[in-house]
Amino acid sequence: MSNFYKPALHFHDANYSIGDVHILKNITGSFPEGKITTLVGPSGAGKTTLLKLCNGLISSTSGDIFIHDKLISTYEPVELRRHVGIALQSAPMIKGTVYHNLALPMELQGKKLPEQDAIKILEDVGLDVQFLHRKTNELSGGQRQKVSIARTLINRSKILLLDEITSALDRTSLHEIEELIVKINRVYGTTIIWITHNLEQALSIGDYTWVLMNGQVIETGESDLLKSPTNEFVKQFVQGGVE
Repeated sequence: MSNFYKPALHFHDANYSIGDVHILKNITGSFPEGKITTLVGPSGAGKTTLLKLCNGLISSTSGDIFIHDKLISTYEPVELRRHVGIALQSAPMIKGTVYHNLALPMELQGKKLPEQDAIKILEDVGLDVQFLHRKTNELSGGQRQKVSIARTLINRSKILLLDEITSALDRTSLHEIEELIVKINRVYGTTIIWITHNLEQALSIGDYTWVLMNGQVIETGESDLLKSPTNEFVKQFVQGGVE
């Protein structure tokens, strides 16, 4: 990976264990500011665990994690969640309308979200005003995912974490979400860290890629590395030989 970038998030010899189970091992590396980095690897490689470390949902057992050169442990939890947003495959929603869900981040800060601001955010993710007061249980999978992403934009997070957000979508919705994420990255300069099992997606959307296996980062670089990996295990994984 190029040395000519500013890291938005940096891991230094970070480990994560539960009891005797060593889930992440000696993770060291940086996620470039304002770029899209994809995380790929077989199931159980530790990708989701690594993502949770990025916004303090869990804490490393040892080692250090820095967000914009500041130790993650020095952030207040609310400040950290505001700084580092997350969108999940399941796109969890609270009961009620789209507006209720968009307003939630502000309510947690004791503030109110003006409807005009909510409408602008919806427009940013390709949904018009008619969705504002629609019940969330009436939304399609693609629409739910757009609302989930819109909710993370309320805080104008500098870093956005994505965990398999397109894996359950049809092809049309998948491409709409991909275009939305690229737009968020390009327009707002948001740093994106995206877990995906779709290697074609990682190659076409990612600026950089990390490959994880057995709790270790075994190759990193520009996403073109997936076309010609130097590591033998990565070659097998890309060719479908590693499960």
